[in-house]
Amino acid sequence: MKLSRRVSWFLLAFGAWSWVVWVTFAKNLWADASGLAFDHDRPTAYFWVHLTLAIVSFALGTIIGVIGLRGVRANK
Repeated sequence: MKLSRRVSWFLLAFGAWSWVVWVTFAKNLWADASGLAFDHDRPTAYFWVHLTLAIVSFALGTIIGVIGLRGVRANK
């Protein structure tokens, strides 16, 4: 399957955007002082669920970004 140049750049940008957003979210989650993420210095279910979401999003963002990068390279 051949991706168009526009789609390739979109996928690459989406992968990068995913990393920016979820790294920021993970940092904020780790530093949470509201009591949602940690209860007496122990991770809560909220923490584990959102950490899992971040990890899955990192993986999907990486995969999508790599597909976009390959498309950009193939269109040169």
